[in-house]
Amino acid sequence: MATSAAHLNIGIIGAGRIGKVHAAHLARHVPRARLAVIADVSEEAARACAQENGVPRAVADHRAVLDDPGVDAVVVCSSTDTHARIVTETAQAGKHIFCEKPIDHDLAKIRRALDAVERAGVKLQIGFNRRFDANFARVRRAILDGEIGQPHLLHIISRDPAPPPISYIKVSGGLFLDMTIHDFDMARFLIGAEVEEVYTAAGVLVDPAIGAAGDLDTAVVVLEFANGVIGTIDNSRRAVYGYDQRVEVFGSAGGVRIDNNYPNTALISDAGSVRRDLPLNFFMDRYTESFLAEMRAFIDAVLDNTPTPVTGHDGLAPVVMGIAARKSYDEHRPVRLVEVLSQ
Repeated sequence: MATSAAHLNIGIIGAGRIGKVHAAHLARHVPRARLAVIADVSEEAARACAQENGVPRAVADHRAVLDDPGVDAVVVCSSTDTHARIVTETAQAGKHIFCEKPIDHDLAKIRRALDAVERAGVKLQIGFNRRFDANFARVRRAILDGEIGQPHLLHIISRDPAPPPISYIKVSGGLFLDMTIHDFDMARFLIGAEVEEVYTAAGVLVDPAIGAAGDLDTAVVVLEFANGVIGTIDNSRRAVYGYDQRVEVFGSAGGVRIDNNYPNTALISDAGSVRRDLPLNFFMDRYTESFLAEMRAFIDAVLDNTPTPVTGHDGLAPVVMGIAARKSYDEHRPVRLVEVLSQ
């Protein structure tokens, strides 16, 4: 289902942190979009977000968005446990869908939602914004263009400046489905191949309360790709120096790597050291432009009737990898993804 209109009328479901980001972008920086309505279970939050962005309508019931014939597409930013259900309902309403990651933590629920999208013939894009970051995109281009030859090794470093509250940890789905899921997606995106097997070494080295909540805060995951590439993902919930986001790919003809983003390019040199300011400390600062770019890509895909750049399968695969990573840790062995898919 496509539209020939000059712009796309959008409804947002969820006016929390990421919903506010998308609302601001759609209202001010995406000329082909018109933000028509914002819904949140807290009508007060919906009204505040709408007022801030000049949106004419705010509602508490998301079904009011789905029932609105003037809405062409829906941006799903509600809590994770509602994503699959709202994706299904939105598809049944005949509206295109942008859904924040993950679609769900349960593979059966994800599959049912994707089936509903396919039956309805609407477009779906999953919110893996890091694909749209200029640094990561340049690494992908270096691989696609053969600048480093055949990739052999991938190393992703992804460390947060501080862990989230324990109340969030308890409902997050765990380290692998909350944090590492971005890195699983990035691994597939950069290498352009599927992962067949994972092995996890992990522990609780940052905060014992995270372990008491049943989660982990430090991990290394080894990936075996179908094309022979070997990857490693290095995660920590606390990097005292800031938000640490680096990648290196080594290949037969060379390598490519990206460093962290900094608030400035100043280097201070004196008799004792050469130093600079710490990296950006918050993911919203580090990835501001990528959030805007992913939304522009979604609007363009609908209006121009082209494929969305992050598909439903792209939403499913990292969840499979996350489940396999936890299974590997729990069972102290490598886990092939087919084991998880066959469950």
